[in-house]
Amino acid sequence: MRNLKLFRTLEFRDIQAPGKPHCFSLRTERGTVLIGSECGLIEVDPEKREVKTEITLVAEGFLPEDGSGCIVGIQGLLDQESVCVATASGDIVLCNLSTQQLECVGSVASGITVMSWSPDQELVLLATGQQTLIMMTRDFEVITEQQIHQDDFGEGKFVTVGWGSKETQFHGSEGRQAAFPVQMHESALPWDDHKPQITWRGDGQFFAVSVVCPQTGARKIRVWNREFALHSTSEPVPGLGPSLAWKPSGSLIASTQDKPNQQDVVFFEKNGLLHGQFTLPFFKDEVKVNDLLWNSDSTVLAVWLEDLPKEDSSPLKSYVQLWTVGNYHWYLKQSLPFSTSGKNQIVSLLWDPVTPYRLHIVCQGWRYLCCDWHWTTDRSSVNSASDLANVAVIDGKRVLVTVFRQTVIPPPMCTYRLMIPHPVNQVVFSAHLEKSNDLAVLDASNQISVYKCGDKPDMDPTVKLGAVGGNGFKVPLRTPHLEKRYTIQFGNNEDKEVNPLQLSLLTWIEEDAFLATSHSHSSLQSLIHRLTVVPSEITEEQGQLNVSSSVTVDGVIIGLCYNSKTKSTVIQLADGQVLKCLWEPPSLAVEPWKSSEGFPIRFAHPCTQMEVAMIGEQECVLGLTDRCRFFINDTEVASNITSFAVCDEFLLLTTHAHTCQCFSLKDASLKTLQAGLSGSQEANGEILRKVERGSRIVIVVPQDTKLILQMPRGNLEVVHHRTLVLAQIRKWLDKLMFKEAFECMRKLRINLNLIYDHNPKVFLENVETFIKQIDSVNHINLFFTELKEEDVTKTMYPSPVYKSVQVSKDPDRKNIDRICDAMRIAMENINPHKYCLSILTSHVKKTTPELEIVLQKVHQLQGNDPSVADTVSAEEALKYLLLLVDVNELYNHSLGTYDFDLVLMVAEKSQKDPKEYLPFLNTLKKMEPNYQKFNIDKYLKRYEKAIGHLSKCGPEYFTECLNFIRDKNLYKEALKLYQPDSLQYRVISVSYGEHLMREHLYESAGLVFSRCGAREKALSAFLASGSWQQALCVAAQLRLTKDKIAALARTLAGKLVEQRKHSEAAIVLEQYAQVSPSPDAPLQQEMTFLFLLMLKLKEP
Repeated sequence: MRNLKLFRTLEFRDIQAPGKPHCFSLRTERGTVLIGSECGLIEVDPEKREVKTEITLVAEGFLPEDGSGCIVGIQGLLDQESVCVATASGDIVLCNLSTQQLECVGSVASGITVMSWSPDQELVLLATGQQTLIMMTRDFEVITEQQIHQDDFGEGKFVTVGWGSKETQFHGSEGRQAAFPVQMHESALPWDDHKPQITWRGDGQFFAVSVVCPQTGARKIRVWNREFALHSTSEPVPGLGPSLAWKPSGSLIASTQDKPNQQDVVFFEKNGLLHGQFTLPFFKDEVKVNDLLWNSDSTVLAVWLEDLPKEDSSPLKSYVQLWTVGNYHWYLKQSLPFSTSGKNQIVSLLWDPVTPYRLHIVCQGWRYLCCDWHWTTDRSSVNSASDLANVAVIDGKRVLVTVFRQTVIPPPMCTYRLMIPHPVNQVVFSAHLEKSNDLAVLDASNQISVYKCGDKPDMDPTVKLGAVGGNGFKVPLRTPHLEKRYTIQFGNNEDKEVNPLQLSLLTWIEEDAFLATSHSHSSLQSLIHRLTVVPSEITEEQGQLNVSSSVTVDGVIIGLCYNSKTKSTVIQLADGQVLKCLWEPPSLAVEPWKSSEGFPIRFAHPCTQMEVAMIGEQECVLGLTDRCRFFINDTEVASNITSFAVCDEFLLLTTHAHTCQCFSLKDASLKTLQAGLSGSQEANGEILRKVERGSRIVIVVPQDTKLILQMPRGNLEVVHHRTLVLAQIRKWLDKLMFKEAFECMRKLRINLNLIYDHNPKVFLENVETFIKQIDSVNHINLFFTELKEEDVTKTMYPSPVYKSVQVSKDPDRKNIDRICDAMRIAMENINPHKYCLSILTSHVKKTTPELEIVLQKVHQLQGNDPSVADTVSAEEALKYLLLLVDVNELYNHSLGTYDFDLVLMVAEKSQKDPKEYLPFLNTLKKMEPNYQKFNIDKYLKRYEKAIGHLSKCGPEYFTECLNFIRDKNLYKEALKLYQPDSLQYRVISVSYGEHLMREHLYESAGLVFSRCGAREKALSAFLASGSWQQALCVAAQLRLTKDKIAALARTLAGKLVEQRKHSEAAIVLEQYAQVSPSPDAPLQQEMTFLFLLMLKLKEP
């Protein structure tokens, strides 16, 4: 979806030379042009506008003095300071441009009609007047000579056994003679000069010759290989023209064909078969095609046409048309009209072999014109929300406009077409922010047609719907209408005739004002013009634009761009210098564009694409060369960029690594962009994404997430770059536009947690707004199912600038629980019937699922009136719950509600066999209620609840209860269920104490025994643990005799000594055992010493 835009023009008028030009050649290594005439040869330097060398061929007798001679071919030899010239009389002359010496290296007696060199300049081919072809080496040694007309098809002749051919088929009433049709040969076209035409393939391995067959009088194309062996002959094509051009890439040979109602450019394969065509925009017998020329990279086909004489003797014109192909459709991108008489008549034209989009033209009056084009995408400014993201494609007299905000239509189709009276050369959209959908069209007649988008109910007759049209199809689109066509009062008519593209780089800066540039034909200067609409009191279809002011710039202007937000206009010169244009009335002025440091900016290489953008707080100029070098101001930040676009606050680029990168310019700097593009820093997934090989940016839809890419073949691809998507979602969330954000996230698979994590406080405060905007139970349930505790703003989608407000988090409550509770309360307030399923989901999705509450609510739905609007039945709710929760888990929880109706309802929806659960449920129903609940809890392994229910079953179940307590170790829970003075409490305590004794927890066991009154067992436990205070206390409660207490004290003292508690042992012996110190006492020496010490301390 690109157009050819005029990059620069170079003119050299009134070259001082004798005679009239016949042909020319290029010396690209020196930048000069060699022009041949009936007098000789001259070398011209267009940049310096001077004649460097003049060589006469008349003095040496190679051309006659009467001017009847003709040069049929010129070829500059790259490795020699010489040029090869072939004359119609048959001489081949080698001219040394340094010494101006002439050498005749060969002569053909019958004359020469065509001289053609191979692309590698190793071979030269001559077509003679005797209808022969002579092949020579670069040293002009003859290799071979053959007749130009051959009876054989060639080496590539097709081999067939006849199956499926016309001769083997049944022809009905036509008879057998229909299988052998008579070949009808049409003679050559009336305007055909009957001269042979030669063209080489780009690699020099083959060449094609178009000649008029003497037997049939019609043209044929023969393909020969480099060894001069005939390869193939074209199939008979009636009306075949003389023009011939082999595509440098080698795939097709272009020629022309006159058909009954039209004239086509047709393509042949190497085997001579037709392979496609396109129709020229002229009627039959209206024009003739003088020549076809492919540019060096095979992307542009130049067609040189000329009007045929008319009966009304109206002025005749010639045209140079530039055609390109995309998605198998041929587009007419440029049309240059010239006159066919006088000084402006075209003599010849050539594409530059080095610069692909440079075209050289020589006119009859010794006038030379050089035009440079480059590819550009004509799109609207995409700087406002009202911008529809328009892209305009030039196709002859039509402008194909596609509105990408509403629909994506692959080329060559479009949303609508603008029908212009003349071929279009340039399209420009309005730079006004509120009127960026308006566009102006500059055609080949230098008229500007202005189309504006308005609310006119009637369709403009010059606007035709494209792919969105059709019978009964309502178009929700405001199509533009033609407001007026303006003629430009500029210079004199002579200038217009010499240079049909005198105005270039048209820019629509205001509603009634344009900027345009032109080039001086006498010096390397350019002019910037401000074109303003001439006010008229009468509303007419035809308006007028006048040049209100102009300014001269020293240098050739090759670029002009305008920023609608900052209203800055930037101009680029051929030497890379960047200027600022001050276009505000009353007059134009230019000044150097300076960086933030105050230095003038100059690109190191000329840039074919240029934009002005704000990077941080600095206004910068961005440029991209045709060699993929990307500049910001005068700094080269990358060398592998294939395309770029600036939209809102983002810079998007495609690279040779088949990636698309997106950078935010709002908080960026030149260094960060350079680091990101150079790959020195690892790019995160939000900035970079892979794209298809060869993808180029077409447009970015403003205030949206769509990025339109075009593939090399021409087809389109829509991608949603993660940076654009997240930025737009954040904007929607900040504006509380939850519905737009949710739909975008759902469609592009962005984690829905971002809705909450972006700003938790705002979300919780606007939960009801969120629910009302979403207004869909399914979508709310989807939001619940994606909730997780992870903060996606820190993990998955880190924000370039963290702006979200953090709320104080309760450590006891998690985010999921907080969201579920807040949304459940809001839904219950809005419409509990409508959001019933979502309310159930909020319970299930909590950190600890509240399945019992869910089941109770489902059970309550059985009593709802089905006639109430938005009511959900219990069956529907249960069926939905089975999608969220495992059926076995739900069955167990329903059983835990002790509601057998609910259990049966869940069991019926499960895959359980009724033979399994029905006997179990029937057995439970026969039990006493508390015992029933005990068995259910036991089955569900809820032992604490089970023992509670079993304790209520009565004394007859106490034995089972005690065994259950012992089996599941539920002593603590069981003791809470009985009174301390009850028998059951004593039995459970004794059992608990015995359990602790087995676990060697003697002191705890003693306390349990003591609390339940089992003092003997408590004494044994305290004695085992060495707790002498508790043991002696229990002994006192048992009222033991003094002897038994003394014996107990001795035992305790021994235990304490074993535990190395000697002081405590001494106290026990002194106070309770009544033992006196004696050397014979069975005490250790240390024990005796401590015992005596204590007695000593007690003395007065």
